[in-house]
Amino acid sequence: MTGTVQRELKGTMKPGQDLVIAGYAGREGGRRISIFREKELRSRFSRDYIELMQQSDETPIDGSCIPWRVYGATEWEEVSEGGIFTALWNLSGAYRVGFSVDLHRIPIRQETIEVCERYDVNPYRLLSSNCILAVSDHGWRLCERLAESGVKAAVIGRVNPGIKREVCYGRVRGFMERPREDEIRKIIQEVL
Repeated sequence: MTGTVQRELKGTMKPGQDLVIAGYAGREGGRRISIFREKELRSRFSRDYIELMQQSDETPIDGSCIPWRVYGATEWEEVSEGGIFTALWNLSGAYRVGFSVDLHRIPIRQETIEVCERYDVNPYRLLSSNCILAVSDHGWRLCERLAESGVKAAVIGRVNPGIKREVCYGRVRGFMERPREDEIRKIIQEVL
């Protein structure tokens, strides 16, 4: 199968299950960009808004601090380098299944969108620490339990049979490309 990923399998991921994101896409990458480019951003945004971009105030989330199985997750992947798209690719490749996700459903903070638009960076391919991609038979229930713990979460799609990795943005449908270098590299290379 094209796109097979070698990874330790912690549980199950099978067609019909929900895909859930806990945390925010691109948050850490957006925060770092706002620090690297703070002087430049001051001409466009208020000092308070730049401080909001640079905050790291979300409830800590990782693979060990939340009882994922008790909450209803059957598998999960920490989102980090390469962002949401890399995590989706890795998880689906490890289990040799496809998926369909709706980009409109992925939690993302407005200040991350602003930074990404300013520097032409894809927030779904951007460093996203403090973010987990989870698989569940009942994604909405998992989201409710995470919300009770102070974690923003949303069902973003479903696991499908076959190997198609479908990405939807409104009425536009396409297929995911292989992971690439994290988008933050565009900014870091320019700064160095």
